[in-house]
Amino acid sequence: MDIATIIGLVMGVALLLWAILSKTDLNAFADAGSVAIVIGGAISAAMISFPLKNLLGVAKVVKNCFFATSHDPNEVIAELVKYAEVARRDGILALENAISDVKDEFLVSGIQMAVDGTDPELIENIMMNDVEVIEGRHSDGKALFDNIGRYAPAFGMIGTLVGLVIMLGNMADPASIGPAMAVALLTTLYGAVVANLVALPMADKLALRSREEIMMKMIVVRGVMAIQSGDNPRIVEQKLKTFLPARLRGMGEDAEAAA
Repeated sequence: MDIATIIGLVMGVALLLWAILSKTDLNAFADAGSVAIVIGGAISAAMISFPLKNLLGVAKVVKNCFFATSHDPNEVIAELVKYAEVARRDGILALENAISDVKDEFLVSGIQMAVDGTDPELIENIMMNDVEVIEGRHSDGKALFDNIGRYAPAFGMIGTLVGLVIMLGNMADPASIGPAMAVALLTTLYGAVVANLVALPMADKLALRSREEIMMKMIVVRGVMAIQSGDNPRIVEQKLKTFLPARLRGMGEDAEAAA
């Protein structure tokens, strides 16, 4: 579970409620029509922009913001180095038994193709195609929330304009102008909150998750290719650690030393 996402949402909502309740009651900021315009309008625009299958999969996309499992890249690199050692010592065919309990289908597929003697260029093409498909799926999920984040403030402004039109049509009662103006401005507030507290931060989190997963896939691709070409395990490790930022490159060695 991604604690940062939950803490951020809870903190954002709590600060908004505190700011409101310290000055007035919550009823002054509640208006069903404003909610309908902002939420309904943003969802309607998203339905126009994306195929229905993308919208039906939105729950799975949201889940990735809260429950995505992150893997330690140093562990993946260590595993690939171990396979390189097995292939170097016992031959690449020995890897068929070594990967029998591995759950990562992408890794298993790559190693299996190498064991089967598939042409290296073909192995790389197949694995890179998989990476591109994953990247495209992630991009679609992020784009959905980007669009909601862009449309929500626009519909907030539309709701404000609707409220102003209604207010200006009822100028005969000066006492009603203040409350009518307040209701009109609520849709702008709702649109800004939906965009900046929910949709756009989730889009950014999805982009981060995508970069992490794509990096892991690329480590596997380069690891499989290095193993297939018979590289020395030390060279395999050095190649794969180039994917990591400098601060993470020594963490795997530190963990081994501690053990």
